[in-house]
Amino acid sequence: MSDLPRRRFLGVAFTPLTLEAATRAVADRPETAPFAFVVTPNAQHVVAAYSGEARFRGPQGAAWMVLNDSRILRLLSLGLFGRDFPLAAGSDLTARLFELGVPWDARVTLIGGDAEVEARLRSQFGLSRIARFTPSFGFWRDPAEVEQCLRFVLDHPARYVFLIAGAPQSEMLALRLTQMEGISGVGLCVGSALNFLTGRVKRAPWWVRAATLEWAWRLAQRPRGHFRRVFIESAPILWIALKERLKAGREAGTGPSPA
Repeated sequence: MSDLPRRRFLGVAFTPLTLEAATRAVADRPETAPFAFVVTPNAQHVVAAYSGEARFRGPQGAAWMVLNDSRILRLLSLGLFGRDFPLAAGSDLTARLFELGVPWDARVTLIGGDAEVEARLRSQFGLSRIARFTPSFGFWRDPAEVEQCLRFVLDHPARYVFLIAGAPQSEMLALRLTQMEGISGVGLCVGSALNFLTGRVKRAPWWVRAATLEWAWRLAQRPRGHFRRVFIESAPILWIALKERLKAGREAGTGPSPA
């Protein structure tokens, strides 16, 4: 468990750090320190955790940092509870980390991704010490392949371990890694961040993100792939937030308070 301050919101104990503070904490962490990991829950992940899914709740409880990946969550916190909620999205954290300067000889391990992402990292950022293991689709159902992932991280020590095999598989791997001896570095469960960083996938323009419409941008880009994520897996966050606001009002009697 992290010794960083936490703030509970909609059932998740977030680390209320700004993007800059979170990036500095990752960059300044000693390379030889025991393995610790960062998760970046969005609305979909909060809904799953709130519903009791251990695959999300377990890693969130054990993470070094639990950062807010969602502008929607920030708006709900401000609008319903009267408290601003720092935004430190996984894609922004990754981009800022590279802006600060990841040394060319820094050891980086990827669990997930493909040869193109690795090649782009090498060519665009001059990284020369990348190790990558890409598990098969549905690997989490195969204990032997899960062990392969864990063993690969152990055999390829790195300053940064990017766990980009999908959620919650990446987060569960990170949790397992904290339970192993001899592993150091920082694990980053940051979804598609490396695709955005290298330009392989175009991210929504800044004004779309500022308007809290990145979800609509992604839906327009991939309607079939994102329809369920937006309208079934993420939309319940609105009802959850309203329910928690009403509950907080009844318990406090006066004034808004965080859920």
